[in-house]
Amino acid sequence: MATRLLLILLFATNTLLALAQSGGIRGRITDAATGESLAGVNVILSGTNRGTATGSGGEFELTGLAPGSHNIRFSFIGYQAPAQTVTVGNDIVDLGTIPLQQSAVMAGEVVVSASRRPEKLTEAPATISVINSRNINELPSFNVGELIARQKGVDYIRTGVLGTGLNVRGFNSAFNPKNLQMNDARLSTLIATGLPLGPLTSVVKEDIERIEIILGPSAALYGPNAHNGLVNTISKDPRTSQGTTVALGLGNQRVFSARFRHAQVLSPKWAFKVTGEYTRGQDFKYVDTVYYTNTAFKPAKFHAAPEIDLNRNFNSLHGEAAVYYSLNEKSDVIVSYGGNQSNFLAQTNAGRNQIKDWQVHYLHARYVSPRVFAQVYHTWSNTDNTYAINQRTQNYLSFKDAGFSEEEARRRSYEEQWFGTTTTSGVALKRGAVFKDNSRRLNAEIQYNNSWQGFDVIVGSQYQRDMANSRHSYLFDSQGNIIINQIGVYAQVEKKIFGDVKAIAAARADKHELYGFNFIPKAGLVWNKNEQSVRLTYGKGIAAPTILNLDGYLFGGLLIGNGEGYTLSDGTKIDKLQVETINSVEVGYKGKITPKFYFDANAYYNTSENFLSPAINIATQGRKVTQRGNTPLSEVVPGTPESGAATLLTYVNFGKVNTYGADFGATYYLTNAFNLVLNYSYFGYDLDKNDKRNDGNKDGKVQTQIDLPINTPSNKASFAVNYSGKKFFGSVFTRWVQEYDFFSGINVAAAANTELGIKENARYGRTWNYGPLGGFTNVDVSAGYHVNSYLTASAQVVNLFDSKVREFVASPFIGRLYSVELKVNLPAIHKQ
Repeated sequence: MATRLLLILLFATNTLLALAQSGGIRGRITDAATGESLAGVNVILSGTNRGTATGSGGEFELTGLAPGSHNIRFSFIGYQAPAQTVTVGNDIVDLGTIPLQQSAVMAGEVVVSASRRPEKLTEAPATISVINSRNINELPSFNVGELIARQKGVDYIRTGVLGTGLNVRGFNSAFNPKNLQMNDARLSTLIATGLPLGPLTSVVKEDIERIEIILGPSAALYGPNAHNGLVNTISKDPRTSQGTTVALGLGNQRVFSARFRHAQVLSPKWAFKVTGEYTRGQDFKYVDTVYYTNTAFKPAKFHAAPEIDLNRNFNSLHGEAAVYYSLNEKSDVIVSYGGNQSNFLAQTNAGRNQIKDWQVHYLHARYVSPRVFAQVYHTWSNTDNTYAINQRTQNYLSFKDAGFSEEEARRRSYEEQWFGTTTTSGVALKRGAVFKDNSRRLNAEIQYNNSWQGFDVIVGSQYQRDMANSRHSYLFDSQGNIIINQIGVYAQVEKKIFGDVKAIAAARADKHELYGFNFIPKAGLVWNKNEQSVRLTYGKGIAAPTILNLDGYLFGGLLIGNGEGYTLSDGTKIDKLQVETINSVEVGYKGKITPKFYFDANAYYNTSENFLSPAINIATQGRKVTQRGNTPLSEVVPGTPESGAATLLTYVNFGKVNTYGADFGATYYLTNAFNLVLNYSYFGYDLDKNDKRNDGNKDGKVQTQIDLPINTPSNKASFAVNYSGKKFFGSVFTRWVQEYDFFSGINVAAAANTELGIKENARYGRTWNYGPLGGFTNVDVSAGYHVNSYLTASAQVVNLFDSKVREFVASPFIGRLYSVELKVNLPAIHKQ
């Protein structure tokens, strides 16, 4: 009853507001070929933030318009229509029925990520793919990451039911912060590690307008860690997407997902939206057997045991809320909040982590106008009980071997490891397995753009303040927060230099308190005509050391960050970390070859230097580690002999390698609703094995797989058949990935190699090697039906033939996944 009264009150309030306003427009939008009404078409007042969307019958109404001429444009995926100029007085102007023509190839689609401003897809100076709202709406799954597999040039990785990820153009790892991920211009990364939020995101599928994926360096405009790719998720504006959506999904592996979104315009000034999601399930059964060596036994004794207290169940509760206030027709203030609390399994290059009750929240304020963009946002992260499964299991085994009780072995396994043969002869050393986090990050940015005498200019500045706090569980933060400031300024200039050729030049100056100053340039030429373009670009990217790389203190000092450098017992100096760099040259083409055939291709050549290594032991060849910076190691790690540590894991810079490759994507429309998509990617490299800088593990010789793991297939391809009609939609997607070796810290998935001492389906070091990744062909199918304008039912099967596919280290074999989804879309009570 209370809900009904609230709805009636909202309706009455909005009606009174509408009556008090001046003129407006209304009409009905249909498909020009079929005459059927089109719901969800965006109707936008050009040059302003004003707009609405059509209802279930294709109807729309936009009121509160000042008297005079207004330019109205219509936006709907798969359709095109010329803008209309309408003269409005004090009354509502009825535009009648407006037919939209279907457009098979969306070469004129507008993107914002390549140049940080709106531009046509064909004009963007980068290889960019778009996952649009129709793709997202027709996906019968809660996991939008599955759509990344369908994009060209991307290494799509599935680590389980929940976990998906991506990499671009090689050098992947189980700890990969090189692909920058953003949501609505906000960093979507963890504070201390720099890793993408992944399952910790607060974004709900039904609120995503589109996802733009850029291949190659984007650091000049976006800063450190837009190293070899950028993923930018853009949410829906409540003013052009009013209404309520409720979705329920079920699948095998005990998957259940419930989601909702509500958006409403309250007046010409105010609008809001709110979203929420609860998803749970169980990951595939997989025991990453821990191999543990107790050196107290003579000879050393090996143990193999399942991971202690492994919990394969996952769940996530998250959502967002945003308020939009229009200062005038061209300027908005947007304030939003999002939060997430999740439990799941996560992979790192030191083993697997049991993520427990990890929370990530943000508070975000933006000012948006045609010339000025400004934002400030605060991100905070919290967990108390997350732990490293591998380390805790080893700790537990060490106590059990010595004769301690089950209860005491479990209790002490979180913080200590026992070195000894009995409960009375031995010593317990700190080998903490628990990760706590109470970190915060403050970001601010201001950007201005304008045009002068044919020059289009963008200038901006970004500020970031990291306040990392692990409660001394995995960082050097016993004295309080680790506070690091960084600031960057950037500029980009574009100009038509002759005919249809545009020149682009951009640069960024970036200053970080720990790793110093970096200059990041970018340049390009783009020829564009008749929805076709050819481009030649150069860009530099940097992968910055994370706070964990610089100031980590894990497992009681067994693994320590390299923010200060090290000295070995023979006087050898290990320099402190600097940024990893990539210089990339790319040539590309994209456009309509025929009205029904869209083609996108690129070829690139990169030079990468100063790789950030995985954790490696720098105490090699009989040398010990004696100092960290100017501090004796005995003061850094209590209990270390004055002569130094015989084992110390840390991160170093090393190496230089040239990589090259090409990506091709072709889309052909048999009809406006029926298309075929073919993607193919190739990757290769040149490595000088005589260059000792490429000796990543410092064993005196250069071995490609171990020292400089490429960790990407040389060839991969996909083929999709898609249909999206008025009532029915569906797809058949086939993906082939060539077999390849993968090395990342203690994690190995590689073919047998006598020289490296590697055997397949056998123990390798502290983990099990199941053999190479890839080497599979997968088929996914999906289908859905719009029962009416309110109700949609859909289903999909991933890995239709139940191939046992292993896509990542420390991850299960992925079998068949199926899901069904029911979605209800309710129109808004009143449309502005």
